[in-house]
Amino acid sequence: MKMMSILLSCTALIITAGCGVQIPEFNVTIDNTVKELNLDRYLGQWYEIARFDHSFERGLTGAKANYSLKEDGTIKVLNTGYKNGKYDEAEAKAFRPDDKYPGALRVSFFLFFYSDYWVLDLDENYTFALIGSKKAKFLWILSRTPEMAPEDLNRVLNKAKSLGYKIEDLIWVEHS
Repeated sequence: MKMMSILLSCTALIITAGCGVQIPEFNVTIDNTVKELNLDRYLGQWYEIARFDHSFERGLTGAKANYSLKEDGTIKVLNTGYKNGKYDEAEAKAFRPDDKYPGALRVSFFLFFYSDYWVLDLDENYTFALIGSKKAKFLWILSRTPEMAPEDLNRVLNKAKSLGYKIEDLIWVEHS
């Protein structure tokens, strides 16, 4: 009986101790995308400042994305960088599936397999952006310049963290 009492006390202590720890929950939905996205202003070159690790970008330095409008109204995405010192590029297509969510795009690098490309934060001058999806494993910080002002970087990091992204997992991209 004494052993049962000790076991229950320990269990209660563990549960109580856990109540004070707040674990951020990933809670990104399409409603978290920016309410306005002027594609004409968004087009052009963006530097990848930080990203989560993915096999398709692993080891990539000098990563940039260039967005341009195609004649059919879709967006051409050209991702470039250097892998093991050699120039590398990947081309994709993107489109906005729903005018109700202007910051929610779909992007495809292969045939008809599309992924979410959600603009979660964008400053009014279109100089930096936070990109994610409904999956916690996708996150990018983009900037028009190879370096961001500290206050801008803090803004996007705080936004990402508030949405439940594990910002400590970001890989910081080298630009030379």
